[in-house]
Amino acid sequence: MVRGVLLAAFAAFFGIPLLALVEFSTRERGAGGGRTLEAWKAIPQYPGLPEAIVASLQLAALTSVGALFLLVPTMVWVRLRLPRLSRLVEFLCLLPLTIPAIVLVVGWAPLYLWINYFTPRTYQSTPLVLTFAYVVLVLPYAYRTLDSGLSAIDVRTLSEAARSLGASWATVLLRVIAPNLGPAILNAALLSVALVLGEFTVASLLNYVNVQVAMNAIGQAEARVAVAVAAGALMSVFLLLFLLSFVGRGPRRVRSTR
Repeated sequence: MVRGVLLAAFAAFFGIPLLALVEFSTRERGAGGGRTLEAWKAIPQYPGLPEAIVASLQLAALTSVGALFLLVPTMVWVRLRLPRLSRLVEFLCLLPLTIPAIVLVVGWAPLYLWINYFTPRTYQSTPLVLTFAYVVLVLPYAYRTLDSGLSAIDVRTLSEAARSLGASWATVLLRVIAPNLGPAILNAALLSVALVLGEFTVASLLNYVNVQVAMNAIGQAEARVAVAVAAGALMSVFLLLFLLSFVGRGPRRVRSTR
């Protein structure tokens, strides 16, 4: 009973705003009260919007891979070899939470000027260079998720058992530790994707166009298209969460009654 009430409350909390977005984006112009999909059909045709969506998806993928590539080996190595540095690593990973985004941009701006100076002209305007900044932004969320996953398994015993059988450190990490961290890795990747798809401040202040910057510009001229893009992004994240809920669930084994 309580579980059903909580599920209904959460469904209403998240579903009603999403339905409101869909209702507004499908509302016909004028006082007729009809429904139309003009705003949704205009998404791939709106100037600059498809490029911004593709760039944001690429940024999300690169940021997720970069954060995992940086954190997973580091956290495993710290747990196995350098446990005294665990507090320092935790402090460094959580530090971006305490620094406002605008302050981070002030520090990143000279770095990006330097990157543009040494980057070919054809690649200077690509928002993919925001990957470096976004990896820093997702560190706190990815770290906490991976730390919970590592705390749930005995990393030392698994690694020592694999090493005693002749496995290299790369094999230990990729074929022993990583499979046991599957749900935590997927959760960290999903959090990274959600943060990148919703990030506006850094991209706007550094003069790069991602999907949020494009939505802000479109919303000043055609609000329904911007709302349609926001609704589509939210539904995509909800779909990822739904699919993620089935990951890691093995087939249930029926115990024999004999």
